[in-house]
Amino acid sequence: MINQIQEIVETLPRLENVNGVRATAEHRLAEGDAAFLADLGIALDKRYASHPDMWQYRSVFDHLLRLLATSPGRGNVEQALRLVSGSGSRHRKPARYTASLLASNQTPEALTVVFAGGGSVAGAGEELRACLVHEMALRGVAVAETPGISGWATSPHWSRHPLGWLPLRLSPVEENPDLPSYSAGGSSYSIPYGPSQGPGTRPGSTGLPVPSAAETTTEPAAEAISAAVANWAEESNGRFEARTFDLTEPLETGAVPALLMALGLACLDGSGRSGFSVWSCPPSHAWRVLFAAASTGGAYNSGCHGAYGRLAAWRSLAGLSGAPEGASAAEVERRVRECAWFGFDGATPWFDQVAWDIGLAALTPDGRHLAVLAATDTD
Repeated sequence: MINQIQEIVETLPRLENVNGVRATAEHRLAEGDAAFLADLGIALDKRYASHPDMWQYRSVFDHLLRLLATSPGRGNVEQALRLVSGSGSRHRKPARYTASLLASNQTPEALTVVFAGGGSVAGAGEELRACLVHEMALRGVAVAETPGISGWATSPHWSRHPLGWLPLRLSPVEENPDLPSYSAGGSSYSIPYGPSQGPGTRPGSTGLPVPSAAETTTEPAAEAISAAVANWAEESNGRFEARTFDLTEPLETGAVPALLMALGLACLDGSGRSGFSVWSCPPSHAWRVLFAAASTGGAYNSGCHGAYGRLAAWRSLAGLSGAPEGASAAEVERRVRECAWFGFDGATPWFDQVAWDIGLAALTPDGRHLAVLAATDTD
């Protein structure tokens, strides 16, 4: 086995395709030799981790991890953990990705090995465990009640971790999250947004008063509101607009379309009445849209996966609903449920109108504060 691994490591840079290496790994796994895949991945990482642009290395390493993580069984989970803990990829994104792979394909019973100490899985780090807890919660696993997982998940020792802010169960607002489906050959997922997100109404003469608005956007508010789509701008071709406004008089929900047109939003600049629509939506739709944007990313990136995607979606909801800094998850959810939520889109040059367009607005219960998030990305 060692000689075969050495041969693959030495010849990998010269290969015009890596199908043969993939086939070898698949054959060894079918024979029950999951350790071969982990040993090969670790050997490849030791030699080529400093060459991230080498496509052969990236392709084979990812395939080995996918094979182990998507093949059910505790032994395969153990070897996947060996692979990620034995490689040099110890920053957060591999942990997020590995947790998503494991949670989507393995049973909770098989995943208890991630939370066990000692033995061959001593390298399962806190970051991977934290991500896995919330990847499982997104898939309906009662992590606080699952033997072998509950002890770690409910321990106060990780309360200071960023993901510790999230509850261990999904709230009603988080119904039906769009989650990827993984296999050794790739992944698939659906996105709940685009150029036309819902049945809209166009602004017209409703007879309802449209009060004056004063912009109140601050840098912290904009950062919170845009948390779910920041990856589009940072890692792809995206852009976003995140703004807040105070109104001189309470706004009737029927006047929201007219107000949006009057705010001077960059995303709606040049949109006539016929090219602009607004629709009322439940907060669960807003969360679903934001979660998909954060977890799966835009046109040229893969997002931050489920656990951090969930956190980013709630950060955006907190900003849009006007929740105070430091509010608990329960307080943010209460405020989110009390707000009136709207989706919108516009036929303007600002929106790329390909597949990644978002328009959301939240009106506080007193009708005196409106927050807006628009985002777009293109390939």
